[in-house]
Amino acid sequence: MIASDILGTAALIAGLLMAVSPTLQVRRMLRTRSSRDFSIGYPTLLSAGFVLWLLYGISILNPPMIISNTASLAFMLLTIAVALRPAPRRRRGPGRGGSQAWPVAQGACSALDEGPEQVVQRGLRVGGEAGVHR
Repeated sequence: MIASDILGTAALIAGLLMAVSPTLQVRRMLRTRSSRDFSIGYPTLLSAGFVLWLLYGISILNPPMIISNTASLAFMLLTIAVALRPAPRRRRGPGRGGSQAWPVAQGACSALDEGPEQVVQRGLRVGGEAGVHR
């Protein structure tokens, strides 16, 4: 084996390791169910670079460059897809539309000595129906 073959194999391994690295971000986004702190511009620019390197690798028929940049592009597109997917809807509380169906809202213990008018003025719900103030 000549030095260029060894370097080509090393470059291929390095490229594949770099290609797989976005899966750490994908895993984090799936676990936290949020991509709020993820910059979409970064993987977009990297993807453009991977396309250019891939085209260059194809033009000079360099298999390590073709394989590593194809894998990098695929993983980066996966990362972008996960980041752009809609956030799951969260239930906001019992009942429809997030309305609270508890007889008295949290913090109403101090309002036990107050009448219903004062409780409603403070924004606490009294009664059994959701969204109904007495």
